[in-house]
Amino acid sequence: METRRTKKEIVKMLLNSDLGEKDEEELLDLLVDQPISIDVDKQEANNMTLGDHLADKISEITGSWPFIFLFIFFLGFWIFLNVVLLKEGKQIDPYPFILLNLLLSCIAALQAPIIMMSQNRQAAKDSLRNQNDYRTDLKSELILEELHDKMEQILKNQNKILKKLKDEEK
Repeated sequence: METRRTKKEIVKMLLNSDLGEKDEEELLDLLVDQPISIDVDKQEANNMTLGDHLADKISEITGSWPFIFLFIFFLGFWIFLNVVLLKEGKQIDPYPFILLNLLLSCIAALQAPIIMMSQNRQAAKDSLRNQNDYRTDLKSELILEELHDKMEQILKNQNKILKKLKDEEK
């Protein structure tokens, strides 16, 4: 039969450190009695700078279908304007559209780091969320272990009482 681990053993196993008995009790009290979960989105929103807000907004806009369709329309209009509407000599950017290529390169050079900034911030937010989930899971596991121990104690006491009642009946 598998032996059940105590809360202290679970905490030691999860933290992989040797704690004194007083430290273990304080840690258990902290994990069991106090709320440990945090609202990661709220915490992150409080720590965001203007640059973070701007990077998120730009990433949100440039990563949307309306932006893609609008940009395709802009490219088509640019090409149509320079090939069909404007006659030779009056073209702003004649074929092979060097000015358009320069504009697209500049947009890509600015857009890529902005998107990376937003992605890095999102990764940090996900890491906080994972740490929060781990602490919450640990607390739940410890509470369940404590409840299991209490249930076992109740069952033992109940069996003792039943045994005494049976002995008195005889």
